[in-house]
Amino acid sequence: MSTRFGAKPGGYLWAFLDPVSHIVFLSVIFMAIAHLPPLGTSFPLFFATGYIGFQFYQALAGYLNSAVSGNKALLSYPSVAPIDTVAARYVLQIVTTTIVAIVVLGYIVFTVRHPVSIHLPPILEAMVAASLIALGIGLANAVLFVMYPIYEKLYGIVTRPLFLVSGVFFLPDSLPPIAKDVILFNPLAHIVMQFRTGFYPQYRAAGYDGFYVWSVAACLVFIGLVLFTTSRGRLRDR
Repeated sequence: MSTRFGAKPGGYLWAFLDPVSHIVFLSVIFMAIAHLPPLGTSFPLFFATGYIGFQFYQALAGYLNSAVSGNKALLSYPSVAPIDTVAARYVLQIVTTTIVAIVVLGYIVFTVRHPVSIHLPPILEAMVAASLIALGIGLANAVLFVMYPIYEKLYGIVTRPLFLVSGVFFLPDSLPPIAKDVILFNPLAHIVMQFRTGFYPQYRAAGYDGFYVWSVAACLVFIGLVLFTTSRGRLRDR
């Protein structure tokens, strides 16, 4: 935590400024072009549930990708293994994103005009599923980024549109059938839908497939662990 936030002006405050700035920006833009959000009556709550639900994947995956390459000095100690860097970053980012979610969403919930009924199980399920998908991708990328530098550039290009196709500022189930089928191929869209159901009891999340999400998460974690385990010797030497 000290290494990540201590060198920046404001320190841990930066963890809150990123989601708050995105939520405010989206709310201002859409309030200027629409009378009501796709769900409920609060634009900040709608965009906060989308953006923070997405961040449980995005922030974690982005932080884990460089877990090994960003801690080469630590690996010179025999007692520190490559997996330790991944585990440490995983715990730090999960705790950070959870605190941010509680503070930001808590403030919005207590300031909206109409009371919000919060249902924790779908929220927690979405958080865990997102973190496992991020862990699987992070484990694989920690290896592939070190072994194949060109892959890191290609990965950044391919995954850049994820924010736009994960249902952060729209409801996938409100799209035409063809577009909906394409969007729901992305497991992160399912996660955002599930996260939102915890704040909107009236939202049915038509098209949500929990089995698909958990299958993708299990496959990615398995692949990531296999790649990481078989490459741990080369990761230390590189």
